[in-house]
Amino acid sequence: MSAGIVLADFEREGGHAMHPTELPQYAIDGALRRRGKIHAIEQVDPAKCALVVIDMQNVFLKEGAPAETPMAREIVPNINKLANAVRQTGGRVIWVQMTHSSENLDTWSFFYQVVSRPERARKMLEWMTPGSEGQQLWPQMDAQENDLYVEKTRYSVFGQGSSTITEVMTDHELDTVLITGTVSNVCCESSARDAMMLNYKTVMVSDGNAGHTDEEHLAALASIFQVFGDVYTTEELISLLESGAETAKRQAAE
Repeated sequence: MSAGIVLADFEREGGHAMHPTELPQYAIDGALRRRGKIHAIEQVDPAKCALVVIDMQNVFLKEGAPAETPMAREIVPNINKLANAVRQTGGRVIWVQMTHSSENLDTWSFFYQVVSRPERARKMLEWMTPGSEGQQLWPQMDAQENDLYVEKTRYSVFGQGSSTITEVMTDHELDTVLITGTVSNVCCESSARDAMMLNYKTVMVSDGNAGHTDEEHLAALASIFQVFGDVYTTEELISLLESGAETAKRQAAE
C-alpha cells in the first residue's frame, strides 16, 4: 500500500513523534468509491508545480506566540527539502504569510468580533501586522530570493479577496498546488479546498502540514484525500517531481 496512505510516525529530535499520518479506512474507501483508484494524481509536471507554504511565521512557530503550533516546528526540514526539490525540477515555491491590519476589523468583523475573544483578536492583530516580528517567516525556513511571496488576509490563500495568488499562478503558468504549512485543518485545508474549486490539481503533503492535535491533522488529510485532491508524503512527492522532470527531458530531446 502506498506510503501516502499508511505511514509510520516520524521521529523528531528529543524522541517525540510527529503527527501520525495513517488515513482512516473510511477515507480510503471513500476515495476508491469516488474515483476507482487510490491516487487522484499519479504524475506531475514539475514546471507547473507550486509548493505553497502556508503561514510558517513567527506567530505560529515561536514559543509563547499567541498562535503557537508546536508541531509546526517539526515539519520545517520536510518543507525545506521539498522546496529544494521543487526548485531543482523547475517549479516555484510560494511563501504565504497571514497578515492582519486595522482594515480587517471591518472587512472580517465576524472573525474579530464573534469567533475570537477580544483579547485574542487584539494579539493576533498585533502579531500579524505587516512588518511585525510575528508576521515574518520563521528564520529556519529556507526562503530564497527567487521564490514568490504572497500575503493573505483570510484563512484560505485562494479565497475571494484574500490574496493575489491566483494572479501569481497565472503569471507563472502553474496548475498544480502542493500544500504545506500550518494549521492543517484551518488555513491549509481551507486553501486546499479552494484551490481545487479553482481547478488547480491539489495535493496536501501529509508530513509537511502541522495541526494542534493528531485528530485534527488526520481529519484534514482525510477530507482532502476523499474529495478535494490527493495526499502524499514529502519523499513520494520528490520521487514524482524527479520522475516528471526526467519525462520532460526525454520529450524535449525527441
